[in-house]
Amino acid sequence: MTPNTELSLCARLRFVTRKRRRGGTWGERRSTRRGAGLEFADYRDYTPGDDPRRVDWNLYARLDRPYVRLFEEEEDLAVSVVLDGSASMAWGEDADARWPAAQRLAGALGAMALLGGDGLRGALLRGDARGAWGPQRGRGYVPPWLRWIETLRPEEAAPARPPAATLRELAAHPQRPGLLLLLTDGYDPPGLASGIAALAGRGHEVVLLHLLTADDVAPTARGDLRLVDVETGAKCEVTVDNATLDAYQRRFAAWQSELRALVGKHQGRYVALRTDQPLRQMLLENLRRAHVVQ
Repeated sequence: MTPNTELSLCARLRFVTRKRRRGGTWGERRSTRRGAGLEFADYRDYTPGDDPRRVDWNLYARLDRPYVRLFEEEEDLAVSVVLDGSASMAWGEDADARWPAAQRLAGALGAMALLGGDGLRGALLRGDARGAWGPQRGRGYVPPWLRWIETLRPEEAAPARPPAATLRELAAHPQRPGLLLLLTDGYDPPGLASGIAALAGRGHEVVLLHLLTADDVAPTARGDLRLVDVETGAKCEVTVDNATLDAYQRRFAAWQSELRALVGKHQGRYVALRTDQPLRQMLLENLRRAHVVQ
């Protein structure tokens, strides 16, 4: 898709949350706050100073007591797009490269928030630092957001500490809780588990977007190989045959189940995405099927 086509698609989509939240400014989403919105919520006793137009005069005629109608306010959602910047995110080549796919998806998700009237914050998680953008709100911030995403780069070597540890720092930030979209390759499940627990404890609804290359899903390498872990630098001699690949597929399925369970434990959502998929397919099929967007 062309950039204009992508933005047109993003403008038509909205995020789906599992619970109502108290927003910060007037927007397009249902809130827990009672005010002067459009959808009726409840009654309360009239008190001096209330707007007489909010009195239910039909109820007053029946009960001889004035009650004020309360409505649910429509407010903005706080959206955080968090991009894993670890060295393994640079894995893959050409159309199956993980990092360009992560950048395209992060750009689209942020644009969707801004075009939909939601507040947006961005973060890059690396072992040595945490880059940040926002918070901002409004469609005029779409070009700056996309430019910021284009400047981001993953680690070039193994970090001094796992980037998932910075999720706990992100959770400690005094920001308004909301929908947090974590784009990651899913390595370091223990670190992700503690980070997601901290974020959920602060009230964030976490969606883990698991970015998988074709080699992650179905390795094609065969024979005697020396494998190097890009996160730790550790080397491993291995013979890849049919039995090895069968064992890999079992471990791969268990890994996905572990990530799905750790997010689900905190009322979050897990979505597996192939990096060789077009952006339109990610948004309209994978994320819509998982009820992340509509």
